[in-house]
Amino acid sequence: MGHTFDGIEEYDNPLPKWWMYMFVATCVFGLAYYALYPGLGNYKGLLGWTQVGQWENEVQTAEEKYGPIFEAYAATPIDELVQDAEAMKVGQRLFANNCAVCHGSAGRGAIGFPNLTDDDWLYGGTEEAIKATLVNGRMGNMPAKGLNPAMTNAQVDDMVHYLLSFSDRSDNSEAAERGAAMYQTACAACHGADAKGNQALGAPNLTDNVWLYGSTPKRISHTLLYGRAGVMPAQLERLGEEKIHLLTAYVKSLSQN
Repeated sequence: MGHTFDGIEEYDNPLPKWWMYMFVATCVFGLAYYALYPGLGNYKGLLGWTQVGQWENEVQTAEEKYGPIFEAYAATPIDELVQDAEAMKVGQRLFANNCAVCHGSAGRGAIGFPNLTDDDWLYGGTEEAIKATLVNGRMGNMPAKGLNPAMTNAQVDDMVHYLLSFSDRSDNSEAAERGAAMYQTACAACHGADAKGNQALGAPNLTDNVWLYGSTPKRISHTLLYGRAGVMPAQLERLGEEKIHLLTAYVKSLSQN
């Protein structure tokens, strides 16, 4: 018997059998799932399955499938790989998966991340230098106010005018002259007396109007006042020598194209 409340009549009918069967099946499935897979506390499940284990198995399967391809590429000189369209397609995918998040999908970089499509290289653009960067990574360090921590804000402004003068963008020749004198004591040790940089240190060329952290007076002033710390992570452990060899060829091809 049902009852009526506020004009709504309710009946006491049993649930449909299909609904009951589904409920029972769901309970059985849940219990079986908890028995087979990790679910509660430290219980590891009858199958011993883990996310890490599945990932490692998938990586091993991929290595077995594609390993011979990368071995063949690793035995090929980089200059030949650059001319191999299929190799560059594979290199582009490696770049997209591991490098594009910082350097951009086209390798043109961003503020704080070098453009890889030009001929301006912080640590050198040779095959050996590019591969060394990928294998070992880089730790760039620009100390605040260079080697002269006592540099005043006014002297920093003079230095900015001096640096802008290389690209004919300074509107204060007197300030640029004062900045030139300050440069020799605070910056020349790394960037060179002629300000053309030092690839052994990763000190950029300051005369070519290529700016890693921006070319506006405000950004240049910020670099001088507070310094910069650029990090390129080492990729050897992540990718291995064979993939790094192919990626070196792809990065080199970006600047050639």
